[in-house]
Amino acid sequence: MNHLRPQSHHHHHQNSSPKSIETLPKMPPKKHSSTKPTKAPVPKPPPHTPPNWPALKPLVPPSDLTLNTLLPSQIVTISQFFTSTLCKTYANFLKELPLTTTPGKPKKGDALRFNDRFQVVDEAFANRLWLETGLKELVCGSEEEELDDVTGEGQRMTKEERRELWGGEVIGLNPSIRIYRYTKGQFFDCHYDEANLLTLNTKPTTTPAKTTWTLLLYLTSPTTGCIGGETVFYPDEITFGGKKNVVEKEHVVGLETGMCLLHKHGNDCMLHEGREVLEGEKWVIRSDLCVKREKTRFAD
Repeated sequence: MNHLRPQSHHHHHQNSSPKSIETLPKMPPKKHSSTKPTKAPVPKPPPHTPPNWPALKPLVPPSDLTLNTLLPSQIVTISQFFTSTLCKTYANFLKELPLTTTPGKPKKGDALRFNDRFQVVDEAFANRLWLETGLKELVCGSEEEELDDVTGEGQRMTKEERRELWGGEVIGLNPSIRIYRYTKGQFFDCHYDEANLLTLNTKPTTTPAKTTWTLLLYLTSPTTGCIGGETVFYPDEITFGGKKNVVEKEHVVGLETGMCLLHKHGNDCMLHEGREVLEGEKWVIRSDLCVKREKTRFAD
């Protein structure tokens, strides 16, 4: 099924309040072709009480997890971030949440999103995803790694390289937890994810922060009966004499049970879409990497 891409309208970046931390997929201020979508409609349901999330067990040992670069500085994956057993536990649990179906007819300029979703601000669960899974060590590096001059996996990065990759000093995950369910025929048309400003509760103080990378955790895949639903990233198009030349082919990321997909958002976000689900159900847990906001910089 083909879906028309909405026309683009440039919008100025607006800072969100600390609790208004939904990352709105829309046009970042950079040179893209003129027929690109801007943002996705975001329902405004009343705030939900954090659910009683299942324990994050079983997990593979954090030392077995690796960052896999699909596109340098843009797309990174972590296989088996959740075990298949844990994915099944969470998919069954999430089915009981009060999901809201997004409107099928977007406003002018909005990217067409057709799925069911649940959103909750839950600092405790965001911290569990960050600390109990090994994600913090993967993203920030471990103390042992800093002491060890030699690693055989090619995973070693300096602190400066990590700051460059993630857009600053990562201090945790966005407490705005979003659950997405795509059933047969549902999809998310081409869009960009915007960076947002927020304040993280880094006890005993709070820390001004900014989101820099989208985190998508896939609970389903073809092995669970979900066909379609791939995430596709499109390269920039450069126009010469009225003719578009695609610099490189699109990057298709297929669903893999328990895989964590990280992709850069904000000003450098790639145009991307969630393809239509053809069979089964696609379940996704969404958050964002948050970096400490630098006092000397203007928010971009």
